[in-house]
Amino acid sequence: MARLILFNKPYGVLTQFTDTNGRETLASYVPIPGVYPAGRLDRDSEGLVLLTDDGRLQQRLSDPQHKMPKTYWVQVEGVPDDVTLERLRRGVPLDGRLTRPAKVRAISEPRLRPRDPPIRFRKSIPTTWLEIILTEGRNRQVRRMTAAVGYPTLRLVRYAIGQYTLEGLAPGEWREDGT
Repeated sequence: MARLILFNKPYGVLTQFTDTNGRETLASYVPIPGVYPAGRLDRDSEGLVLLTDDGRLQQRLSDPQHKMPKTYWVQVEGVPDDVTLERLRRGVPLDGRLTRPAKVRAISEPRLRPRDPPIRFRKSIPTTWLEIILTEGRNRQVRRMTAAVGYPTLRLVRYAIGQYTLEGLAPGEWREDGT
């Protein structure tokens, strides 16, 4: 039976088990041999990473053709208006082609542990939290999308992949899925 591990990746950790430059990796947190990440999460992003020992499951979870929804909580600089949110929903051009339509809405600040290091804070510029649900996974897509509409990402947390969520996992914690 395939193993599926849910891991809450802290900021600054690479989504791989080794690094020749001495940076922190999954090996510091997940002591289970033979599991590999299903997809990536940037070093400067936090949140849910799924790991498995089953290649087919890994493919199904990470391949954009399966359109597995990924939910991100994103803190942006400024306060996007409805027109901007609609642009994000319809898709923005990245690398000469539009992103797939996304679900985007402003949300209340989620209950998260403070990030280490903290995000940059500017007293005169407010921030807004967005929930963005994507069904594709281009390189640094969320950050590039918010920047493209004029609202740079300050903090990015992947909350869910399909039915799997961060619920009950502190940064650096993992659990095996029992379903």
